[in-house]
Amino acid sequence: MIRFWLFLHLLGFTMWLGGGIAAMVAGVAGKREDRGGVGAITRAQASVHKAVIAPGALLAVLSGLILTFSVAGRTGELVGFSLWLVIMQGAGLLGALLVLLIGLPTAAKLSRLDPTGPGAAYFDELRTRQKIVSSVSGTLALLALVAGALVR
Repeated sequence: MIRFWLFLHLLGFTMWLGGGIAAMVAGVAGKREDRGGVGAITRAQASVHKAVIAPGALLAVLSGLILTFSVAGRTGELVGFSLWLVIMQGAGLLGALLVLLIGLPTAAKLSRLDPTGPGAAYFDELRTRQKIVSSVSGTLALLALVAGALVR
């Protein structure tokens, strides 16, 4: 059963990071577009957030919690976990919370706004917020990945 949860953990993490990289590449490519094209790109990024990044982050955290409790149940204690495991758990949880509580709602708002209309200033403000949150949560996800690789 542990292998099943580990598979789900790795699947979620892959979806989270892969979707984040895809959204980042689309955003960088969008710098060459006019304002109308930027709207299409943000709608595509919102779809990636909704269908890949957020479910991946949620799956990684939930399966990680189950794996943690499973290990604690076998050993009878939470003490004895390595520093790298704690870093992986902390960075992963914090990064996922950023994705789910700030990134996903911001992406949804961006997808409904017209970048050329009267809400253009708000659109730009939300894009800046999305860039910052995505960068921070992506960095935390990469830190979790590195820490996870160094657990053993």
